[in-house]
Amino acid sequence: MGNFIGGWSTQFKGYNKNIRLFLLSSILGHIGMGIFMIIYNYYIRELGFDEQVNGKVIAMTATAQAIMLLPAGILSDRFGRKKIIFWGGLLSAITLLSRSLFIDESVLLTAAFLSGIFMAFIQVSTIPLLAENSNEKQRVHLFSFNFAIMMVANVIGNMLGGGLSDIFQNIFSLDAVTSIRITLVVGSVFFFASLVPLVKIHEQKKTAKQIKERKSYVELIKTNKKGVKIILFFAIAQIIIGFGSGLVIPYLNLYFTDRFEVSKSLVGLILSLGQAMTAVAMLIGPAVVARFGEVRAVVILQLASIPFLLLTAFTENLTFAVVGFLFRQALMNAGNPIQMSLMMRSVDDSMKGLANSVGQMVFSLGWAVMGPVSTGIVMLYGAYYGYAIVFSITGALYVVASVYFFFIFRNVDRPKVEEVSITTKPAG
Repeated sequence: MGNFIGGWSTQFKGYNKNIRLFLLSSILGHIGMGIFMIIYNYYIRELGFDEQVNGKVIAMTATAQAIMLLPAGILSDRFGRKKIIFWGGLLSAITLLSRSLFIDESVLLTAAFLSGIFMAFIQVSTIPLLAENSNEKQRVHLFSFNFAIMMVANVIGNMLGGGLSDIFQNIFSLDAVTSIRITLVVGSVFFFASLVPLVKIHEQKKTAKQIKERKSYVELIKTNKKGVKIILFFAIAQIIIGFGSGLVIPYLNLYFTDRFEVSKSLVGLILSLGQAMTAVAMLIGPAVVARFGEVRAVVILQLASIPFLLLTAFTENLTFAVVGFLFRQALMNAGNPIQMSLMMRSVDDSMKGLANSVGQMVFSLGWAVMGPVSTGIVMLYGAYYGYAIVFSITGALYVVASVYFFFIFRNVDRPKVEEVSITTKPAG
């Protein structure tokens, strides 16, 4: 254990000032998002809107991300990571604050769409910024450390979101809407605070010659047809997973309150444990890769998560539901970094940015399409059968995605376990 801690300590000391500033910014930003995402569905409901509005909000955000990821990647490559992340973060913070204060449906939907656009700027620039400020030996640990920080910050945010709203309502006797609104504003403040470390990051500006010499994505596609084919194969797997994820993941807080009538604080704790299990799951992946190789590891982990997904779908016991949720979360997400690592290894360096953007874009598209479908099914069939149906559909889509992934990529050479790195995307 001492050697393990010492190894991480040595790695952290080797990171430059830019990385440390970004990690601090990431902590503050993800605490804010953790607060916001755990409580915002309740805000929509307490304003008197039906579940379809929640579905529309998710769809608008995800659609905007899907539309903007490729352009944001191009802008990031052209103008620099720091500038794109800062402006994306500032505008995201403003839209989050507006979503906390306004109550008109059209304004909420517009702000949700804008949030998706501005979040895309952050999403596509994070990994390149870390990569450009580290060497090859540091990156596996650095990406892992960044991912772990995100999970821990989300845990803190989830717990704060559920706890603060209950405190404001039960101890200070505020009404539900006001208590949730204040909690959302607190989340927005954390997001604003995340901008301060970003200002201090020093990034070398690209020269006019560097900008001019950079190939366009059109040129890259014309000269790397094999890479484009691989990216498309990965994109098909990602969009199937995105369809399944979009049915379930955005509404887990509503699932627990609707089916089991638990408090927002308890929901925050449950989802926080899910984030913690996701971080722990990163320890599972390399061991499975060492035994079975990357492709089989992804398939095994994804298929192993499905029984726990179905347990969550059909149980009426809260303990079983929590156990099913936690193990599904760990197993399904343990395969994500392996899959992303395989994609990064399979395409030329000149196309890694494009591959990353396309993968995230189609995943977001899955959320955009399935958000309204999920809420519609739950409204039609109720808290038990509605969630049982959407969870079951998700399980079927995960099976299809896993089988497809195996048959398409089963002949890919097995790498050494040290090559597996950690990248991030929304939890599936």
